[in-house]
Amino acid sequence: MTKRERRTFTSEFKQQIIQLYLNGKNRKALIEEYELTPSSLDRWIQQSENTGFFKEKDNRSPEEQELIKLLKEQKKLQMENDILKQAALILGRK
Repeated sequence: MTKRERRTFTSEFKQQIIQLYLNGKNRKALIEEYELTPSSLDRWIQQSENTGFFKEKDNRSPEEQELIKLLKEQKKLQMENDILKQAALILGRK
């Protein structure tokens, strides 16, 4: 089994596929005709129903966005703490 090359699709293309699906085009026919994976089509349909956006960051809940922000801040603080520990070691030797 050979690996397929990863393809990217524009939001306009995704919206057109969703519109075809909503207008009654068979799911299996869409997958075969446009050489999509079933999971991609299902994810696009779900994203369209939930928020209407296809970018991952636009589909995050407020809790997920807050968690990502806090994790970034934690990483920054840990880095600053490590720098201060190194400085304390250097100054302690003198």
